[in-house]
Amino acid sequence: MNDDLDSLQQVRPTSRNGSPSSGWSYAWKLLHPYRGLLALGVSLILITRIAGLVAPASSRYWIDRVINQRDERWLVPLLLVCAFAVLVQAVASFALKELFDRAAGRLAHQVKSEVQVHLGRLPVSFHDRANAGALTSRVMDDARKIEALLSPGPVDLVGGLLSCVFAFVFMFRINKGMASICLAFVIGLVVLGYEFVTRISPLFHKRWEATAEVTGRLMQTLSGTRTIKIYQAEHREAAAFARGLQRILQSMYRATHGMSALEACSLVLIGGTSTLVMFIGARRVLTGAMTVGDLVTFSLLQSYLVLPAHQIVLMVPKFSETFVGLKRIQEILNVQPEDLDPRRHQVCGQIRGDIVFDDVSFSYETGVPRLEHVSFEARQGTITALVGSSGSGKSTIANLISTFYNPTSGTIYVDGIDLSTIRLDSFRRTLGVVTQDTFLFDDSIRRNILFSRPGASEREFVDACRTACVDEFAEQLGDGYDTIIGERGIRLSGGQRQRLSIARALLADPRILIFDEATSNLDSESEKLIRKAFSLTVQGRTAFIIAHRLSTVRAADQILVVEKGKIVERGSHEHLIEQAGRYRQLYSSQNQVEMNRLRDTTRLVVES
Repeated sequence: MNDDLDSLQQVRPTSRNGSPSSGWSYAWKLLHPYRGLLALGVSLILITRIAGLVAPASSRYWIDRVINQRDERWLVPLLLVCAFAVLVQAVASFALKELFDRAAGRLAHQVKSEVQVHLGRLPVSFHDRANAGALTSRVMDDARKIEALLSPGPVDLVGGLLSCVFAFVFMFRINKGMASICLAFVIGLVVLGYEFVTRISPLFHKRWEATAEVTGRLMQTLSGTRTIKIYQAEHREAAAFARGLQRILQSMYRATHGMSALEACSLVLIGGTSTLVMFIGARRVLTGAMTVGDLVTFSLLQSYLVLPAHQIVLMVPKFSETFVGLKRIQEILNVQPEDLDPRRHQVCGQIRGDIVFDDVSFSYETGVPRLEHVSFEARQGTITALVGSSGSGKSTIANLISTFYNPTSGTIYVDGIDLSTIRLDSFRRTLGVVTQDTFLFDDSIRRNILFSRPGASEREFVDACRTACVDEFAEQLGDGYDTIIGERGIRLSGGQRQRLSIARALLADPRILIFDEATSNLDSESEKLIRKAFSLTVQGRTAFIIAHRLSTVRAADQILVVEKGKIVERGSHEHLIEQAGRYRQLYSSQNQVEMNRLRDTTRLVVES
């Protein structure tokens, strides 16, 4: 399970120019379009902090002039000034929160969209190794954490610093010694906060890794409900999920423990400093070196110095968590998209569909060859069948034709052009692929088929459905073609799902058709109908059929027998039968199995 946690550990993140990117540089890139908003935010927070200092700064006049000297002339002006300051502070705070909350939502939306688009541009090799749940966690959870960059928090950080500066200036004017004591407290608090953050930051990364793992496991569990129930593995999955949650809790406990310890130490410093200042201030009042108004004002201003410093220190770990999210987002964005290959510069128009493999070798893993020196030609309008044992390399050939992977060595040509130089978007629109493991959306039959060509006419849609025999079952359903089929088409049978997938491929009107075990789940009657329709559909197109059921490849123009990554035989059905080689062995073995099955079925019928 840990191995499946995150394929990004296998794909080392580098920037587009080959060097690791900085979290700070990425943060600046995200915030650059919002620099005007940030400037406005700083202005608003400056207004709120200055307005907030009016009341404590005026307290010395309330005490020394109004109360001690009983000078009523100051009463109304001081009241009006304080009331106006409170109103200004309230309006500025409201505007600040409103602006930044909206901007934070837009930023998260922007990052999620950027990551989703980038994931769509990554090669199939990346997604084959990736855990969908872990990627989902990064897109949704990590991007949401980035909202903190444009929350009022960063601006509050600036405001807190301003408050500290303003408060210290006023305090220093009242009493230099006591102000120096408070400044020493702030410095000590910053050092303490730095030490704690250094220890806490790795815990955030571990917690998010555990969250991604749990999310991935939950997605697998929900997708495999039937298998889990059949093998009565509910308790095992529940236990695995609980272990993942326990890892999250442990990471969270350790992080919150560090945060609590930091807050406790900070409060001890605040309390100790306040007590010391009050002691010194009281002695100075008793000796006449300071007035009561000065002491009260100093004490109030002290709160504007130490409390913002305390809040800043507690805010830094949250920003640390945000930068962990930035780093994880970067790890995805720094993976090279497949369409940025500088070699792919040629745009192909209406291709004929001549495919040539010239001494092609391929390995999924270094040192473990899957194909070795494969060479063949597939001309326009012909059907090429790939047969052989499971794992022999048939689907790998199809993946190379589909440009999901690139050859390790050798060259694939399309109409005489090196396939590795053709832009992917221009080539793939000429492809139609149907696999054994059909993927369907939780949507209607109509939308699943139109997915390959949303602008197709109703006539073209109906023709594709009839050719793939979708109309036989779709028109009998309650909502017809508008019937919702469930996630991955779970409400349809295996054969119905494959027929729907075939219709989707045919509607795309491709020049190259690849059928990878596309009829494996069809009953004999449906298979016969689709074979007949297929023979009409491939006219003028280049078609590849991968099949274990050799009865489906008899009409192929050429049959390639693949074993252990090599083509060991090639020719027509009749030619290969005459050769009495591997193909004939496979064909005879299948015929014998079919004959035994038919004999057993007949015997059961007779006995009953």
